[in-house]
Amino acid sequence: MTDAEPDVTETDDTRIESDDRHDILRSWRLWVAPVVAVVIAMGAMAGLYLGSILDPVGSLASFPIAVVNDDQGATDPTGAHQNFGAQMQATVEKEVDPAKVTLENLSWADAEAKLRDGKVYGAIRVPADFTAKTIALAQGSVTTDPVERPQIIVYTNPRSGTLGSSLVTALSKGALTEMNTQLGKQLTDTVTKQAATAVPPMTITGTASIVLAAPIDVVNTPFDPLPTGTGMGLSAFYFALLVLLAGFTGAMLVNSLVDSTLGYMPSEIGPRVVIRKAIGLTRTTVLLIKWAIMVVTSFVVTGLYIGIATALDMPIDHGWQLWLYSSLAATAVGVTALAVVSVFGTIGLLINMFVFIFLGLPSAGATTPIEAVPGFFAWLSSFEPLHQVYMSVRAILYFDARGTAGLTHGVWMTFVGLAFGVALGLGVNWYYDHKGLARAGVQVLNEA
Repeated sequence: MTDAEPDVTETDDTRIESDDRHDILRSWRLWVAPVVAVVIAMGAMAGLYLGSILDPVGSLASFPIAVVNDDQGATDPTGAHQNFGAQMQATVEKEVDPAKVTLENLSWADAEAKLRDGKVYGAIRVPADFTAKTIALAQGSVTTDPVERPQIIVYTNPRSGTLGSSLVTALSKGALTEMNTQLGKQLTDTVTKQAATAVPPMTITGTASIVLAAPIDVVNTPFDPLPTGTGMGLSAFYFALLVLLAGFTGAMLVNSLVDSTLGYMPSEIGPRVVIRKAIGLTRTTVLLIKWAIMVVTSFVVTGLYIGIATALDMPIDHGWQLWLYSSLAATAVGVTALAVVSVFGTIGLLINMFVFIFLGLPSAGATTPIEAVPGFFAWLSSFEPLHQVYMSVRAILYFDARGTAGLTHGVWMTFVGLAFGVALGLGVNWYYDHKGLARAGVQVLNEA
């Protein structure tokens, strides 16, 4: 020890008797335990990750799509009133599995509101003149009058997720193809009969026959497309993941650095090992020190994130809201992670890894919608931190920071997580201190 730092001991190695060294080198803990631990952890991670994404269509449950029928109907040449929009609704409801897809029959105003809040992944809209254009198309097949094909518009919602938009397109395609086939057969039969009974008899041209066989023009278009610089809808997820890692990884670094500085664990840099004398603080005091550092770190790191994102031209319309929420979320994750380690010790690192990373990523609902993952992951999303952070960040970045787009729920859940971490850390560490279970300095255990 030196006069400048009397509480520090430096050592190049730990001298152990040759017999003890031989026993340790033969111990199963040295050779088997690390392999078993890594195999179990990585096997669990592989099962969780792959199990959550391999079959999104097969895992669909209550996937919300809006259906808007604005069709006003029209009178056909026989004088009968027709409404092919209602027929389309019935066909879609018949073709779509209600256990997988939830069709919400809405007005366009209500559908717009849900699209803007990310409450539905898409909308199928029948325009007001759908039946009128369909009847005009049938009449135009035997005349020279100009006609337009009736349209059905499928709106996707790219702000709610890229895969969600793809699922809307795929699901609507099957139902609308069947509708096109049914309506095409119906129109072809009607026009054929009218042409045969006309005076003089009329002939349906080949081109008209092709158009009549598939009369509907299905138009796929994004609702409120994302601007450039959003990674095709992935920027919210990656930013949310960075926020979670600021809390999780930051907490682990704070834990190690504070413990080594206070003398509760050695500090090793290259060949130099520094062991400081523990200064005898209570467990609760040490935890409070770590929490204070974590709070400051969260605000600084998330501010750095926003600065980097801005420099890379990522659109951020609500910078202050994003910074405040991200700082809160990183603090909540960091406080809880530090509490877990203070309660469970080294095994707390593995617990944190499972809670925040292994279980968090598959249940985030970012790359794969929550409605398209197995039920276990959908249940996890109700409380997993990464899902709450993602929904809040997505609301701020893509949905104008509206509370109804998930921000209000995400903020409340983040406060719940923060309260849980504070209660766990203070409660258990107070109990440890009350029982006299103080943290000692470094202890060398000679155990095979």
